Amino acid sequence: MLKTTAIPRSILKFSSKHPASVLARRASSQSAIHSAKDPKMPTGPPKHEMAYFPEMTSTLPSKSSEFRRVLWTGLYSQVVLMTVPIDGDIGDEVHTVDQALTFTSGKGKATIAGKDQEVKAGDLMVVPAGTQHQFVNTGTTPLILYTIYSPAEHNPQSVHKTKEEGDEEEETGKDEAPDWSRKPKAENEKNGLVNTNGKY
Repeated sequence: MLKTTAIPRSILKFSSKHPASVLARRASSQSAIHSAKDPKMPTGPPKHEMAYFPEMTSTLPSKSSEFRRVLWTGLYSQVVLMTVPIDGDIGDEVHTVDQALTFTSGKGKATIAGKDQEVKAGDLMVVPAGTQHQFVNTGTTPLILYTIYSPAEHNPQSVHKTKEEGDEEEETGKDEAPDWSRKPKAENEKNGLVNTNGKY
C-alpha cells in the first residue's frame, strides 16, 4: 500500500530574523553554517512513498521568510521553496540542470537569456539547463516561489535564511547535490533503487 508523507506546517513557518550584516555572519560562520541544515530532512534516496505539500499555492508559502529551503530530493528532481525579499534577487546565474519555477506570492521580473518577462503569483517559468537567468523582486511584498530542479541542485538538508548565506555555502562546497541524485537511470534500476514493478 502506498504510504503518504505529509510535510508538517511548522517546516514552512520560519523566523524572519536575519544577520545584521554579511561581515557579522561570516565572523560567526561556524554557527551560521551549522544552522543552515535541517537534520530532520533525509540525506539518502527517498522512500517509495508520496510526499504531500498542502496549500503550496495559497496560505502556507506566504508565511515563508527564509531565502531557500529544500523540501524534497529525489533520484531525478528536487523541490525547493524560495522567498526573495523586497528589492532582492535570486542572483544572475547558470545551472547545469533544468529548473521550473512556480510563483505563489508577489511579483517580479525574470531575465532569461537576456529577455525580460514580468512574473506574478500563479505564473510558471521554465529555465533549461545551461541558460542564464535572474529573478528580481519588483513588488512591495516578498516574491515567493517553489522551484523544481531536475536533477537536484542543492544539499537535501539545505536551509538558507539569506541569499548571502546560500552563496557562501555554494562557494565553499557545502551545498552540493548528493552523488546518488546524479546517477543515470540504468544504474538506479540495476541497483534496485527503481523497479518497474513498484515492489521493494
